[in-house]
Amino acid sequence: MSQDVCVIVPTIREYECVRSYVANAADHGFDTDRLEFVLVTEDHCPTEEMAAMLDDLGVAGEVFDGSRREAWLEDHGVGDYDHLIPARSHAQTSFGLLYLWAHDHPYGVFIDDDTRPHETVDFFGTHLDNLTADRTVESVQSDKNWVNVLYHDAENHGLYPRGYPYAAMDETVETGERAVDDVVASQGLWTNVPDLDAVRILMDGDLQGQAETRLTADDFGPDFAVEPGHYLTVCSMNLGFKREVVPAFYQLPMDDNEWSVGRFDDIWSGVFLKRAADVLGKDVLTGDPLCRHDKAPRSTFDDLHNEVAGLELNEHLWKLIDDAGADADTYAGVFEAMADALIDAEADYRNGDFLAYVGEHMHDWLACLDELQSAERAVPADD
Repeated sequence: MSQDVCVIVPTIREYECVRSYVANAADHGFDTDRLEFVLVTEDHCPTEEMAAMLDDLGVAGEVFDGSRREAWLEDHGVGDYDHLIPARSHAQTSFGLLYLWAHDHPYGVFIDDDTRPHETVDFFGTHLDNLTADRTVESVQSDKNWVNVLYHDAENHGLYPRGYPYAAMDETVETGERAVDDVVASQGLWTNVPDLDAVRILMDGDLQGQAETRLTADDFGPDFAVEPGHYLTVCSMNLGFKREVVPAFYQLPMDDNEWSVGRFDDIWSGVFLKRAADVLGKDVLTGDPLCRHDKAPRSTFDDLHNEVAGLELNEHLWKLIDDAGADADTYAGVFEAMADALIDAEADYRNGDFLAYVGEHMHDWLACLDELQSAERAVPADD
């Protein structure tokens, strides 16, 4: 079987995490020949060792530092769009999306290098099952139009995940059932260190960028889908998705910008993805497969410094795009409408001009995909 799953791993430290995921696939009978790994790294990192690891594991894959990314973009006729991939940013995962798009992988999986799969869970198999699901799951909504993905045990631990708007806290949750037969994203959650922003980590009493509160599998309930018109935080450390979402799933020009806005790449792209899914009648499923998040200690105040520039924008972004693209019938159409909404917004917020900057990059993302696809599909003329 040819590789149909593109596994995108941003890494500058723990690239050996790939060994755990390949072992998990083998242990659960998931054919590792289906996997192609794309390691997105930096020029100063040990790329030769990373490539040697992939060879040792016997899996397909490539390693892209900054220089190789630039060369790949040039070779594929989209070198003029290198500004879409920010320097020294987790949002470089956008390059993995371009690679997936060019190589026609029907499925993608994002994995962060500080995670590991649970040994008893078929990690890749569960994501693929979710993306081909035809079943009834729990549905969730709230009176604040936001759903806390940790809601199942929130009364006990009181946690809200990174990116959850502060104005949407203290929500009233309503659950029911929903039939899903067109799932386009499978968000796996995380045990051990929860994915919190710096303010919430400080409120939890931790100065090392982690959390005093830790999560176990018992803190989670059944898989769930968030109702249309309601939003959720999407974390890319454990996420499966279909190729079709790529036009609406750009990871944005974070960190490497004049406003120093960062740390919201997967959060905002998740908002855009949920809006597109709602318009097009698709679903995002959240729950299994769980992974273990072993976030390394670091200064909580460094994270706060990196996040504060975008905190106010995060409170308002979803409202600015909430009615965009209602008549669109493609992901690109919805994404284009959301980009226009950000460009046209009267963004009287701290660093509000960044929103128009994002909107312009969103338009460039669509143009890049069009040119990349055209170049890949080009057929030489007969002599």
